[in-house]
Amino acid sequence: MLARHIVPRGIWVFGSVYFLETLETCFTAANSINGLLNGALRGFCNFSESSELPEWIKNPKVEPFVDYMDDDFVLPANGVKKVDWIDNLEKFDHKTISRVSSSEDTDKIGSLLENLRDSPEDLWRALDNCGVKVSETLVNKVLRRYNDDWISALNFFRWASKQVGFVNSTETYDMMVDILGKMKQFDKMWDIVEEMRKIGGLISLSTVSKMMRRLSGAGKWKDTIDVFYGIESLGLRKDTSSMNVVLDTLCKERNVERARDLFLVLGREIPPNAHTFNVLIHGWCKAKRLEEAEWTMREMKGYGFNPCVISYTSLVEAYCSLHDFQNVEALLNEMEAKGCPPSVVTYTVVMHAFGKAKETQEALRIYERMKKSGCTPDALFYNSLIFILGKAGRLRDARTIFEEMPNNGITPSLTTYNTLISVICEHSQEEEALEVLREMKESSCKPDIRTYTPLLKMFCKKGRMKVLEYLLHDMIRKDISLDLGTFSLLVHGLCRASKLDGACLFFEEMVIRGLVPKYNTFRILREELDRMNMRKEKERIEQLMNRAESQKQLGRHMRLQIGSHTQAG
Repeated sequence: MLARHIVPRGIWVFGSVYFLETLETCFTAANSINGLLNGALRGFCNFSESSELPEWIKNPKVEPFVDYMDDDFVLPANGVKKVDWIDNLEKFDHKTISRVSSSEDTDKIGSLLENLRDSPEDLWRALDNCGVKVSETLVNKVLRRYNDDWISALNFFRWASKQVGFVNSTETYDMMVDILGKMKQFDKMWDIVEEMRKIGGLISLSTVSKMMRRLSGAGKWKDTIDVFYGIESLGLRKDTSSMNVVLDTLCKERNVERARDLFLVLGREIPPNAHTFNVLIHGWCKAKRLEEAEWTMREMKGYGFNPCVISYTSLVEAYCSLHDFQNVEALLNEMEAKGCPPSVVTYTVVMHAFGKAKETQEALRIYERMKKSGCTPDALFYNSLIFILGKAGRLRDARTIFEEMPNNGITPSLTTYNTLISVICEHSQEEEALEVLREMKESSCKPDIRTYTPLLKMFCKKGRMKVLEYLLHDMIRKDISLDLGTFSLLVHGLCRASKLDGACLFFEEMVIRGLVPKYNTFRILREELDRMNMRKEKERIEQLMNRAESQKQLGRHMRLQIGSHTQAG
């Protein structure tokens, strides 16, 4: 059995970016680029605090803000520019968060899905009469919006499938498989897969990967492996690529020992490749089993594959997670000595680890080493540098780095924007955070749930209702689904800000969507209502929690019944 103290997935605070597929893409791209970073970063890599550095860098402090006494958004003290797109907000109404009035087809459909959620026949009749023309783009937008509401997603998917002249694509089917797997509706997931199999030509390794990942994530290890053994019945080959998918799935879900045992069996019939061993090395490293990782590197050589930069970087990341920077340094030297120089990803991993350890100067020293090696920074490097500077309180430096990225041929990515917004929100720079969001809107970069989470948290904490409403409406317009975590954040934040009416409405919306609130969320809200003597609201919340728990129990009962009927048949 794996030890319980396994390393968390990835070292990235700003998103999961360190998966093997991403690594291989990054290494391929990085190897085709040479040169040095010009101008912009030089000023941030002096290893001692020079006399030229302003006082705010040496002794970072959060700039003071005026106190807010009402729900209106007020600019910070000494604000220099106005965020014009906030000005025309209407009065805050939580009940509108999922019902934004718009002529867009997705909003028409969304209103029907939510109002007729529990009556598929009525829903289908309403959809037939709503005047919406079905297209792959529309279906995918709706599924993305309701990726945390499997009932609404499946109802719409089934209706769309019956429309004359429309056929769901492989991508659409894969999205539905992933939604059902994510919500642990595995019987229904298999129904969709069987439908894909009968149609033919729809099931790919991507489909199988999604199935395995969701099964493995639910602890269904045997079912995960059974998918591989039955892969030929799905129209796919049992070969090195499919073997690597199942091994990678098990390793990512922290079950590297099962992956190793499976490899010992499959390896007798299916030849491994270098990626096979890199998957296992990465799995051992994530489990902090470094001796096994190094042994696998030796085994790799026995099969005729030399450890590559991916192999070494997995070890580097593992030692970084242990703050064993002595071994990290030794590995960097070994890589250079063996003609396998560290890539931009390797350097980024090390620099980020130093930053998380609050050793900012050491992080900047790694940048200097990378620059001297001729390795050019990429977007992930910049993301890490922005994160490090932001966490150290150097928000102006972080902003400067962000603005200089295009000058060095790097377009800020979604993760770049998310990282900058996150560190700005952490320091309560309200207007600056909204300004970055505005810039993001003007770029071709589309926000996701991680973009809005720190903003929602900050404005909940400040009780800034008008801005909070704007952000929630903006999320819905961009088909960003509010998940359980987002709802919980809103309820907790509004409780702390003593906005209990809003907290109650979000709690109710959560239950309406079929989500079961965590007990801690329920407890906090109930205690606040009790403290404020809001008895009627407290009773309503208790009723909603009972309803959610009853729905959960009913769902379990129905799944058990389906399972017993299947076995009996």
